[in-house]
Amino acid sequence: MLVSQGTPMSGRAPKLPAHQITTANLGAAYPLLAEAGLGHRGVVIGHDLLGGAFVYDPFELYAQGVLSNPNMVVFGQIGRGKSSFIKTYLWRQAVYGRRAWVVDPKGEYADLAAAWGVQPVALRPGGQVRLNPLEPGPSPPESAEGGSGADRRQLELLAALASACLGRVLVPRERVAIELALAALAGASDVPTLPRVIDTLLSPSAASALAVRSDERRLLEDGRDVALELRRLVHGDLRGMFDGPTSATIDLSAPLVVLDLSALYNSSALGVLMACASAWLQSALAREARERPGASNGLIVVVDEAWAILANLGVARWLQASWKFSRAFGVANIAVLHRASDLQAVGSAGSEQVGLAQGLLSDSETRVIYAQPAGEVRAARDLLSLSPTEADLLPQLRRGVALWKVGARSFLVQHRLAPDEGPLVDTDAAMGADGR
Repeated sequence: MLVSQGTPMSGRAPKLPAHQITTANLGAAYPLLAEAGLGHRGVVIGHDLLGGAFVYDPFELYAQGVLSNPNMVVFGQIGRGKSSFIKTYLWRQAVYGRRAWVVDPKGEYADLAAAWGVQPVALRPGGQVRLNPLEPGPSPPESAEGGSGADRRQLELLAALASACLGRVLVPRERVAIELALAALAGASDVPTLPRVIDTLLSPSAASALAVRSDERRLLEDGRDVALELRRLVHGDLRGMFDGPTSATIDLSAPLVVLDLSALYNSSALGVLMACASAWLQSALAREARERPGASNGLIVVVDEAWAILANLGVARWLQASWKFSRAFGVANIAVLHRASDLQAVGSAGSEQVGLAQGLLSDSETRVIYAQPAGEVRAARDLLSLSPTEADLLPQLRRGVALWKVGARSFLVQHRLAPDEGPLVDTDAAMGADGR
């Protein structure tokens, strides 16, 4: 397109020759320039405040080489719109045949499940639904110590749960006791469960004791504390959720699977429960990949209130490894947090816990940051590699507006609700219609 520019005759002033220029070149001279965006393939999130519509799809961007992983971390104060964004994002991805699995510690996804025509899997002490976190799942490489990958995964998960329950790192004899208990159950035809592991820890065999040049009484003492802490998941106040084979009524082929842990949201064991639920999801994911190759491609796994998992060292180790395994199956993970400082508050400065939490961030190349308090700006700037201008924006972001960091690029995005999406975010109704 050509644009002509000239000076009109005024009295006897000479007429200047017209100047012609293409709009492509004129755009470079015009001050109102817009970011090109991420393309048109994907779901519309809302309005890019420095351009037009903002479209995003991690699987497309990963395939194009724009992202090195499809994972996302979302930060936001309560009431700023992060929950509304997550729910509508999952709903819109369904148009492309994407499925979603959600670990929901607050019970906020019931309306979204109803819109999809499914019921949340409600885990309650003494309830009717059980999940077995020890089912075979994504397996770490076989260890030089021997044992299959599945055995190593079960060992790492049990060690993580025991460490979280005890509130400390396991000593070598406790870890060995768990390993021997799993080995004793390895010959059985069915999948091990937590009750069977606990019984084996409390009644070790002579063969197990002999394997480490010990006796049954000493091996019992080595694993007693672990067994008694894990027993809470089986016979204590947390019974009835992870103490048996997985209930046959759970339909993993549904477009949305919600694990509702809201009955224990205020429990000190929430992190342990979320780890068990996440472990079961990882097992189900691996089983689906074996039975139906490619079926999990495009699956989105959401871990809401992820701080509860990161607060326990052993569980944080397990979660970071699981984050990497899921990517191998074509899964996009989303961790939801309130503040950037949540990643530092999980342990003392320089601790392994903080390193693991920040490692989870490193494995998530998309960061969505809703408004943060002024006191959080420094932590957000350092952890999220924000420019001074981006950091200064965070306390000023209005409801529904987020700073998106996608790879090396930045966007300022106003999330928009479609007219029929209001019921999906009803838990945020008090926040208003603009951005929710």
